[in-house]
Amino acid sequence: MSEQKQIEAIESALWDRLGHVIDPELGRSITDLGMISDVHVTQTDTDTFDVSVQVELTVPGCPLSDQIAAQIDDAVASYPDATLTPSITVGAMSETKLHDLVADLKAQRRQNPFNKPGIKTRVFAVASGKGGVGKSSISANLAATFAALGYDTAAIDADIYGFSLPRLFGVHSQPTNLNGMLMPVTAWGVKLMSIGMFAGADRAILWRGPRLQRSLEQFLADVWWGDPDVLVLDLAPGTGDMAISVAQALPNAELVVVTTPQPSASDIAVRSGLVALQVPMRVRGVVENMSYYEHKGERLEIFGAGGGQRVSDQLTRALGYDVPLMAQLPLDPNVRETCEAGRPAVLNEDGSLRDDGLGQTFRALAEHLMEQPDRR
Repeated sequence: MSEQKQIEAIESALWDRLGHVIDPELGRSITDLGMISDVHVTQTDTDTFDVSVQVELTVPGCPLSDQIAAQIDDAVASYPDATLTPSITVGAMSETKLHDLVADLKAQRRQNPFNKPGIKTRVFAVASGKGGVGKSSISANLAATFAALGYDTAAIDADIYGFSLPRLFGVHSQPTNLNGMLMPVTAWGVKLMSIGMFAGADRAILWRGPRLQRSLEQFLADVWWGDPDVLVLDLAPGTGDMAISVAQALPNAELVVVTTPQPSASDIAVRSGLVALQVPMRVRGVVENMSYYEHKGERLEIFGAGGGQRVSDQLTRALGYDVPLMAQLPLDPNVRETCEAGRPAVLNEDGSLRDDGLGQTFRALAEHLMEQPDRR
């Protein structure tokens, strides 16, 4: 084979190999996205070549540029039929090219991507009748569990008034804005979106009615989620506007009700589940938090007992189908401290799922939820 033919064969093979490099935010091939503008091969010795790759990122200074460059470097350097030395030059797309890319992505998505017929995404809305029962902690740990189990996972902090997910996932950055389309922030394997990620979010938010509903619609329609397997929503406490907005925007959502053992919490938790009588959401089950405190081998029921089962029984009778008590979680100060430090407590420091009681409980909960519900 002539030198020119060999160079052309290598360049063609490299374009194919780069087609397997996926942009971490958009979830698509960097060649399909037009991020590779040129691949040029120069022979330096027998079966030894220099490779110049021109990369155009969607935004200048993209925080994931190093990750993308490393994947390109691996794709080139691992070419099996010759020794290739890659040289990667990183730039940014022109405004025209970026505008065309975003227009193409929006056309493919067509508004809210989660309410289309045949959508594969399972949507779990985590609700509670009152605040302070650990709903957001359970939402965060459930989403982290799905991600650790290998599911492509997204989470929306739909608690507009008391957003917690950025802190629980250790997120301090803002979503990347691509000409009006937002890229969710990824932490611990979960794609996240929260009003708490935006400037001025620490100020009191007093939204009602249409504006509140619009905030959820924006999180669904103006964010590039890709095609996740699971979407977890951390709802605001109670049965107000946001629960109705979720039911309207996500008719396939499945409700998980969180309570604590005492009657003052469980009686109110029932009301959050009874919203399913008015909107097309199925209640999948109940999670009882702060069920007990482990002290010297003894389980102390600090907040009483039986709240989760009471909610389960009442919802089963009212809704006419089985609403099981799916999990009972202990009161554990270490869980709170780990979450508030920015790592979901169900994960080890390397992002893997813990194999102790907490990890096993959340694994069982996630696996149970991913089963298809009994429609009887």
